[in-house]
This record gives sequence, C-alpha cells and structure tokens, in this order.
Amino acid sequence: MSKLKPKFLIPAIGVGVVVVAGIATYLYLKSGPSGGISDAAASAKLVPDDAMMATYIATDPKVWSKLEEFGTPEARKIVAAGVESFNKSFSNDDNISYDKDLKPWVGGVMVAVLPPNAVQPAQNKPQSSTDPNILMVVGIKDKVAALNFTNKLKQQKNVKIEEIEYKGQKIQRTQGKGSPTYSTILNDRVLFSPSQNAVNQAIDTSKGEPSFLSKTGASQIIENNLQLENTLFQVYVPDYSSMVKNLIANNPQARQIPPQTLEQLKQVKSVVAGIGVDDNGLRVKANTNLDAQKVKFQYETTSGKILSQLPQNTIALVSGGGISKWWTAFTEQAQDTTELNVLLQQVRGQLKLVNIDLDKDVFGWMDGEFGLAAIPVNQGLLKQIGFGGAFLFQTGDRKTAEATFSKLDNLAKAQSLKIAQKNIGGKQITEWQIPNQGALLAHGWLDDKTALLALGGPIAETITDKGFKPISGSSSFQGITETLPQENGGYFYLDMEKALPIITRFSQPPTEAAAILNSIRGIGVTATSPNKSLTQMEMLLALKKNSQ
Repeated sequence: MSKLKPKFLIPAIGVGVVVVAGIATYLYLKSGPSGGISDAAASAKLVPDDAMMATYIATDPKVWSKLEEFGTPEARKIVAAGVESFNKSFSNDDNISYDKDLKPWVGGVMVAVLPPNAVQPAQNKPQSSTDPNILMVVGIKDKVAALNFTNKLKQQKNVKIEEIEYKGQKIQRTQGKGSPTYSTILNDRVLFSPSQNAVNQAIDTSKGEPSFLSKTGASQIIENNLQLENTLFQVYVPDYSSMVKNLIANNPQARQIPPQTLEQLKQVKSVVAGIGVDDNGLRVKANTNLDAQKVKFQYETTSGKILSQLPQNTIALVSGGGISKWWTAFTEQAQDTTELNVLLQQVRGQLKLVNIDLDKDVFGWMDGEFGLAAIPVNQGLLKQIGFGGAFLFQTGDRKTAEATFSKLDNLAKAQSLKIAQKNIGGKQITEWQIPNQGALLAHGWLDDKTALLALGGPIAETITDKGFKPISGSSSFQGITETLPQENGGYFYLDMEKALPIITRFSQPPTEAAAILNSIRGIGVTATSPNKSLTQMEMLLALKKNSQ
C-alpha cells in the first residue's frame, strides 16, 4: 500500500467540510468534540469494522502548547519555519491558513486505513491495489468557525463541487487540481476520503452496520488508559496479524509470507500506542496484547544490579536478562522457518570448525543479567573512534564461560595476537594485544558471577578503577530513567549530550538535524510484562527546556 501524500490530508479536511445543502443551520448547533483523546471512541463508531488500523490525532491547543516549554532557540526557529511552510501548503494562493481557518473548529482527527477497493464506484474503473484507502473522521468543535471557513472555501478558484446521494445521505464530490475527495457530515463530524466507497461504508456504519469500535479487541484498546499526560495521538491495531497479511497481500512488491511466519505473527493479538508530552519531554507508551498459548518467552523483571558495574560516563547502554532463554526460544521458532533454520545451521557448522558450540559455549551460560555499554576512550587503538565497548554477563555457569574464553584466547593466538595477563584494580584481566599498538580486547571477572568482555584496553581499566562511580548514581541517567517503570526487564539508554560530539566527529549532520539533536538531553526505554498476555513498552525522549 502506497504512502498517503501529506498534501492530501489537511487540505482535504477543509474541502470536505463543504458538504450539504442546509449546512448552515446544522453548524449553528451546540459545540462538538473538544479534540482531546477522549473523543476517539465516538469517532471510531463511524469507521467501518474492516478498517485495519486507526490513528487519532488530538487537536486540543492546551495539549500541544505543552511542547512550547522545550527546545533550544535554534530548534524552535526550525520548528517555526516548518509551521509556516505547513500553513502555506493549504492553498495555492496562500488564502487558506491552518491556524486561522482550520485550527478554530477542527476537534480531533481519526485516520483509518481500510482495505483497498477493487473498483472506484464513481469512476467505474479498477483501483490499483497499492492506492491508499483512507477514511478521515474530523470533529467539529466550533460550528460557527466551521461555517465561516466553509463560506471562504467556496470562493476558492478551480474547485468543482458535485452533490451525490447515498441511502438518503448527501455526499459532496469536490474536484480541485488533484484527485477528487468525497465528504459528508454525520452527527458532529465531517467524514471524507479519496474513495467514495469508504464514505459509503461509513454511512452504512452510522445506520447500524458493524463499526471499528465493535471490532473484536478494538474497544478495549481504544478505551485503554495508557496514562499519558497531554496525549498528542494514539494508534490502534485491534488485529495485528490480519493487518500485516492484508498489507502484504495488497503490495505487489512484497514477498509471500511463509506459513510459519504467519503463525508467529498470531502471537500478537492487538497493539495500542500513544505519544504524550509531560514535564520531561515526549513520552511514548505501547501495550501489546499477546496470545498466551503461542508465546514461547516472557520478559522477566531484572534487579538492575548490573548497572552498578557500568561507569557514569557511559554514552549508551542496553541492559536486560535471560539471554540463554531468549536464545532457546529463538532456536525453537527457527525450526519452523526454513531460511532461518538453514542460516542457523550454517553458523553452528562454522563455529564447530573452531571447536565452539554456538548454543552451549556462546549463549548457554548467559543466564543472568547483562549490560552492553559504549564508553568514551581517549587512548589506545580506539582513540580515533572515541569510544569502546563493555559487555557484562552475569552467569550461574562460570565453568563453561571460562572454557569459552579459553577457546577464544587460543583462536587469538592463532591470529598472532599476544595474550597477556594483567592485574587491573585488583582484578585479573586477560588482554589481546597487537604488538606496538596496545590492547584490542580484554576479559576477566568483576566478581564470582559477572564476566567482563571489553573492546579496547582502557575500558577494563575504567570499570575496575578503585575510584569507580556507577552510572546508577549519574544525574543524567537518573533524570532520564527515574520516571520510567522501575520494575522492568532492562533499559536502553542514550546520553545525547555525550553522543553528539562522537556523531559529529564522523559525519557533520545538516544544520537543521544538528539543531534538533542538540535540543535532546537523552533517550530512555524500558519494557515490562505483567503477565504472559501483555507486554508494555515506555520511552522518554528527554528534551532540554526552552531557554527563552
């Protein structure tokens, strides 16, 4: 399915409101939807039940004004320029403005994706399966403002208006320079689409046919409280596997999905996700409802103790637990997918040639928490890159882990690397050294259960330093993660202020991109799984406060 062109969406809201005779009387009735996320359910009642997914965009000014608290002066200038460009896109003669003409009356927008039509009724010709079949439901929160805009829109040049009737409901076909749009008013909402069939279906829905809200699982996710402050928009997918199958079936370029993959997709029943803005920045939450009978692995809560062994100057990290269980679940699923199973067997075979068992020697002993981190370095082999890597693995099978490290040491020797033992910070560390250049890799034990694998010699020294200060005590880490769920399966964390100098070292981003990146403090992500039927993800894009 092709991507809907941005220029269609908002101009069509305006064109679509010019709908039926007698509209003036209707518009002077009481005010309608406020534009908040709570209005989503009412809009969903007008969307046909065969819609694959829907998005609700809040238009309440109080919600969006919260964003004004954030951003550097440079970033705010870029955003302001984007808004100005957005306004100019509404009309060829610059006579229509979103802020002046649409914002006063548009009370929330639901965008629903319906299966493609086989035929365009109005044109009586086949519609490409990749053409978008989009239905938009736009709330009218201020009837007077909408009427004023309607009168202004009627004066636009090069616009042809034709009235159609379907089951007693008047539909307006509006033809401008581009493709026609079809629109009608139902209750206190304008519905419009580039497909007359989508509008016809919405009319049928308003007369009693099943709606998106009545679709199995839809009401639960639409009414689901993600507990976001100032929700900007939410996305609803009540039947995930069916949506994926539909999208691929109607995309000629897509490969046929193997039956085994389709079966795996059935693990996911439905998804609801949203974005809101709070005192820390932009926050994303997503709930994925799973079929407990088909799920082979469940996220497990970790203690987070591994974080106490990573340094405060960490640039980015990923933490979690149970790699061995993940690997077991993955290998079981791979058996049902021919291509993946073949690749897995090839990797196993290659490692066996060097006496390494992929399942036992590599993943089998990684049964505890883990932490992977990027840490700054200013000396050694990685000085030019600017950072090295630390890989920490807690294990209940130290014997197997040590045997694996010994095998790796032997492989390194065969490649003419020097294997040296060093005592760093009271810890016995093994280094792989390149003559006259320094250590490439180091490994050792931080305690009885925690193995360290360091990429870059200075990393081991940093982590074993007696004056070591953990990232768990870092004000930056705490500021980004403290509002995320504390009982979780691990973190993804990025300190943008530390990462940006490294990014610019290798590639200078365009001025606009650099300004946006500079307005971000960092990113924090975590996931929880209260039970085998639900996985919850939360992400914070921490933004710098507006300095003006």
